[in-house]
Amino acid sequence: MPEGDTVWLAAQRMNTALAGATLRRGEFRLPQLAALDLSGATVREVVPRGKHLLIRLADERTLRTHFRMDGSWHIYRPGTKWRGGPAYDIRVILATDDWECVGYRLHDVDIVPTADEHRLVGHLGPDVLGPDWNLDEALRRLRERPDEQIGVAILDQRNLAGIGNLYKVESLFLVGVHPWTRVADVPDLAALVERARTLMVANRHHPEQSTTGDTRRGHDHWVAGRKGRPCRRCRTPILLGEQGPPTQERVTWWCPTCQAARSPIDPQARTGEPGRPQPVTLYR
Repeated sequence: MPEGDTVWLAAQRMNTALAGATLRRGEFRLPQLAALDLSGATVREVVPRGKHLLIRLADERTLRTHFRMDGSWHIYRPGTKWRGGPAYDIRVILATDDWECVGYRLHDVDIVPTADEHRLVGHLGPDVLGPDWNLDEALRRLRERPDEQIGVAILDQRNLAGIGNLYKVESLFLVGVHPWTRVADVPDLAALVERARTLMVANRHHPEQSTTGDTRRGHDHWVAGRKGRPCRRCRTPILLGEQGPPTQERVTWWCPTCQAARSPIDPQARTGEPGRPQPVTLYR
């Protein structure tokens, strides 16, 4: 699942391939943008903003794409076979004389004046991997909703941008916080946020997302993807549940011993959507 570090790395690689170059092909395979041709446009830079990727053109336009759950950009030398999936999954093609950037299963594809980027990403909180990172501001936004479940709040991109489900569950485990704990009851909120950021910084230069320090498959995570397997610390079986509003539900792994609830956990805990409680569903 693409998270902030994945988008950061994609932006670095695409910036290397495209910055300063003129597009000989700028094609969209989306109904709303099918008539738009970016051929002849010069790319100024490619930058990440949380989980959004912004391709800024020299003519003061910005192309925004979002990976969501399954999107990706692939970069090829001209003449190389494209291997990112079937042709019908291609959404955008940006090609120069030296490189071909092919966007598969991209979401939220928009192009706006660069001066209007705030319409697309202005709602985001401080970027965990960005130059605007501000721990105090992220904490302030999180604490504005003290009754929110921490596992929901830390994924809310309006609070801080870039953290996804993997870094949510792994950082909560490492600081010993139950995912359904209220924000107000987290013993050290700053330590939790900084732990998630540390993990992302450590992984941003490579595609592997290891939180244990071991990149071998099956050894790379503490709790993510390990339902029913023994906790690496205490050997208690890892639990799996679903958390979040119905339209944004995420699977959540945790250790019931290392992350024992230190305050009451309401099985009808609020999701942040008034009037729409979401039961905690557990799988053993």
